[in-house]
Formats: sequence, structure tokens, C-alpha cells
Amino acid sequence: MSAWSGTAFAAARVPSPVAALVGRGAVRVLFFGGLVLIFLPLVLTVYLSFFDERLIIFPPHAYTLRWYTEVVPHFAGPLLTTLEVAAVAVPGSLLLGVPAGLALVRRDFRGKGAVGTLLLAPLTVPLIAVGLAIYLFSVTIEELTNAPLAGSFLVLLAGHLMVTTPWVVRLVVASLVNQDRAAEEAAASLGASPLTVFRRVTLPAMRQGLIAATLFSFIATFGELEMTLFLVSPGMTTLPIAILGYLKYHIDPLIAAATVMQMALIGAALALLDRFVIRLGQIVR
Repeated sequence: MSAWSGTAFAAARVPSPVAALVGRGAVRVLFFGGLVLIFLPLVLTVYLSFFDERLIIFPPHAYTLRWYTEVVPHFAGPLLTTLEVAAVAVPGSLLLGVPAGLALVRRDFRGKGAVGTLLLAPLTVPLIAVGLAIYLFSVTIEELTNAPLAGSFLVLLAGHLMVTTPWVVRLVVASLVNQDRAAEEAAASLGASPLTVFRRVTLPAMRQGLIAATLFSFIATFGELEMTLFLVSPGMTTLPIAILGYLKYHIDPLIAAATVMQMALIGAALALLDRFVIRLGQIVR
């Protein structure tokens, strides 16, 4: 290759100022466009929750807070059921997922890859298929044993554990896979028991993963709809299903107010969880 052709090739690879400017502009447009797509529906939902009219008319004639006072009377039962499921499913998924994640990272055993794939499989399967499979399985067991499983709280809880546990396993593995084991080995060599090593060394190292795992488990449980449709009974329903049923016959700002309260509840749970886990890390140290 001649010197002239090499120089021409190098010059062709250097972007012109106009091309660089266009590239930066496109990145900014995509960035701000993504922000608008994410936050505009949330802002509109908050705005609609203050409309005074039962029928959504823009612009509204007046604003009110009465829809927020009607959320609990309309959805108290489904909200309580959702919180009961979350109160059991989130700790249960941590109890199942943390040891499983530790085993996948810290132990070598036959079939390790297959076990990891099996634990994370519910994340790749459509939840509506998971719900249908759980329902058919519970009906089959009920026919064989006469145990009232279909539509029971136990089956509903098992379904949510199947959804939340893979999130815990995945985030625990992610928090430990690049963690150096030298500190754990040093603590063990100095006479610390396995429980002490876990409490004082491993647990603080995976603190951020536990925060994320607990948050994702709570959100997945609180907002789960597709799978839950197959697992609830007429006398037991969750908040997303109750909201969906309400939308079949009503279009008013009550749903917007309920959605805003959901967002506030999840945000408050995130803030409290962050403070709790930070405090837990200080205690174990």
C-alpha cells in the first residue's frame, strides 16, 4: 500500500466535524426521547388523579383529592391480599435464593450449569404460561388427593415464589461472582466459623445485591397480573386484578389515584429497604 493510499484511508476513518455533531445530536435526541417516554405517562397519571370529574375531560373544571380517599374503600381487600403475599413471598425468596446463589458461586458440583439454568428458567418463560401450568398442576393434584389446592393462598404463594426466587438468585450471583474470596479465606484461617464468615464478610459484600433482590421481588409480587389470573379464586383477588376488573366498567381518576399510591408505596419501600440494609451492614461489622 502506497503512502498516499494509507493517508487517504486514515483520513476516511476520522469523522468530520459535521458527522460528529450529527452523532451527538442523535444521541441527545434519543436520550431525551427516552426520558419523555418514561416520565410523561407517570406525570400524566399523577395529573389525572386530581381531576374532579368522574369522566375524564380535558381540561378539567376543577381539581380534588377525593379520589385518594376512595382508593382504600374500593381496593382494601385486594390490597391486603397483595401485601400478605408480598410479606411471605419476599422473605421466602430470600431464604431460598440466597443459599442457592451462594452455592452456584462458591461450590463446584456435578450439574452446576443445569441447576443454574433451571433456577433462572422462570425469567425466560412467559408468566401467563407459568400461571396456566401451575393451575393445571394444582387441579391434577386436587383430583388425585382431594386436597383443595386450586385457587388457594398456598398455590398463589408458590407461584409468586417461583417468580421472585430467580431474581434473588440472579442478583446474588451477580454481586458475588467478581468478589475476591481472600477476605473469607483469611477470616476462616483465623478461626472464624462459617456462620461468622458469612455474617461478617460475605453478607456485607453482597449487601447491594440483597437490596436489589428484595426490591425486585417486592415489585414483581406487587405488580404481578398475568400469572395471578390463573391462581386466584372468586373470594380472593390481588390489587392488579382488582384494578383490571374495575377498568372493565369504569373510566375515572380513581385508577390514576390508585396507581400513584402504588408508586408512592414502592418508593417508600425502596427508601426504607435502603436504610434498613445499610443499618444491617453497620451492625454485622
